Parts: sequence; C-alpha cells; structure tokens
Amino acid sequence: MTTVKEIRLKSRPVGMPTRDNFETATVELRAPGPGEVQVKNLWMTVDPYMRGRMNDVKSYAPPFQLGKVMDGGAIGQVVASNDPSLKEGDLVQSGYGWREGYTAPANTVQKLDTKGLPVQAFLGVAGMPGLTAYAGLLRVAGLKDGDVVFVSGAAGAVGSLVCQIAKAKGHKVIGSAGGPEKVAFLKSIGVDHAIDYKAEKDLTAAVLAGAPEGIDVYFDNVGGAHLEAALNTARLFARFAICGMISIYNATEPPPGPRNLAQLIGKNIRMEGFIVSHHSDLLPKFVEDLSGWVKEGKVKWQETVFEGIDKAPDAFLGLFSGENTGKMLVKLA
Repeated sequence: MTTVKEIRLKSRPVGMPTRDNFETATVELRAPGPGEVQVKNLWMTVDPYMRGRMNDVKSYAPPFQLGKVMDGGAIGQVVASNDPSLKEGDLVQSGYGWREGYTAPANTVQKLDTKGLPVQAFLGVAGMPGLTAYAGLLRVAGLKDGDVVFVSGAAGAVGSLVCQIAKAKGHKVIGSAGGPEKVAFLKSIGVDHAIDYKAEKDLTAAVLAGAPEGIDVYFDNVGGAHLEAALNTARLFARFAICGMISIYNATEPPPGPRNLAQLIGKNIRMEGFIVSHHSDLLPKFVEDLSGWVKEGKVKWQETVFEGIDKAPDAFLGLFSGENTGKMLVKLA
C-alpha cells in the first residue's frame, strides 16, 4: 500500500451528528521502520461511545481532535513487517480504525488467533461488546439464581449477548428493541418476552406483561423511559448495570433525570455504571465461556455491515436511528 483513505473529524456536532461533521482524506503511507508493521485494515467498528469522543470534554476516552483521523477498533492483515514478532499475512487487532491502512509500532497491535470464528466477530460478540455484556451482567449486576432480567437495546451488539448469556444460565429474559424485525430477532435468540418499544405507549405495562412479579436485574443501554420503567418494575434488592444511555447522547441540554429515582430507596436498588476496560481481567474466562456457548448452540449473533471507508460515517450515524441489528460494522477489504 502507498496511499489510503482515512476519516477525520471536521467539526464538532451539536445534537445529532451529520455527514458534515466528517471529512475523507487520502494520505501516503511510509514503509515500516525498525519495530514497525504496515497493516491493511479488513474491518472496523463503529460504537455509540464514539459520540462522546466527538465532544471536546474530558472523559474516560480522549476526545477526537479536529482535522485528525478518528480511531477505534479494527482488524487488519500485516502487509509488510520490520519486526520479528509479526510476519506478512498475520491478522492483527488494533485501535487504528477509521482508515484503510496504517504503519505503526508492532507493539501497538495484537496478533489475532480467531479460534475458528469469523475475524469480524472480534469486533463484536468475541470482542469489546461481548466482554461488556459478560462483565456487566455477571460481575456488575451480580446475576444469581432465579433472577428475572430486563435488557434495553436488546437487539444491539451488547444487549443481544446479555440476553443470550442470561438464557444460557437459565434465566427469564425481557428484552426491548425498536421495530418488528428486531423483535423477531429477539425471539429467535430465546428472549421470553420481546417488547417493541416504538409500538408501546406504556413501557412499564409492557415489562410487567412479561414479568408480572417484577425484575431483579436491569441491563441499561438506553436510559430515559426505559430506566424509568425498570425502576417501576424492580423488585426488592434489584441490581442495575448501567452500560449506556444512547437515548440522551445527542441531547443539546442535560435531560431531566428519571422522575421516579426515589424508588432506589424503598426498593433497596443498587445501580452501578461501568466501563468495560476496568474488567479486562475477565477476558480469558469470557473467551472460554463464549467458546463453549457457541459450540453448544446457545449463542448466535447478527451483524449489520456497511461496505467501504466512505460509508463509515453513515454506519456510525445509523447507530442513532436504529439501523443496526446486532453489531454495526464497516467492511474495508
């Protein structure tokens, strides 16, 4: 490779991002120097957390810089190596997404053993989203015998695996997603009561229709009305794992908090936000468990794929209009 395209942040969005916030640039790639590799990206991921990085604010991940290439998870193949740890043809995982290729130090990429899975699975079910589901449900929420689990954003990359892990462990699962196709997907992965939130006027009633005695665990990907419904339907000593709140990511002013937050007190609810990077110690156990569930047919996944680097902004924007079922990915080669 000598030239590649990359996506840069052109301007910071106010509210919902648009295509105008991105720009495409063509850059020259230098040959790898000592200790470096040159990689052709095959797949990249777009994720809701990237919306926060478009703002110039301090957070758990640094903001994207104006006029600079964005970054994120990617899987690529080494096309030239000047480091003994990697050879031409090796598959690698990196944080050098939003570009067709790159030259970088070999110690900033990770050689990938696919364990028989499709390579792109390591950006989804076998990667960061998968570990997020695993850590959030089992460690943060402390799933225990007999729990009834409610998952918002249940047809997404994280939510769909939360549902399947809970089912693999024998739990009743209530899942919420938008639209009949996503509801059908939830039913196909074993969700006991699938809610089309776009067709419901009363989310609390919809949850109780599937869990008349209430819920014990809430895995939150959405916030807003879903969080209020979870508070309304929670049983004593319920645990809430707060993974994301995509319903408010594009708010131009801080939205009001849940109107029924006081239910935390009387119901003795424990609510905990979490970031997956703080739970990386679980990765070996997660991979072991996931491999077993896949072999037993207890876990399956779906992907929504956009083709080409020029479509990466469209894929990202599609996250906020509900265009994805399962993991949203961009195929680069």
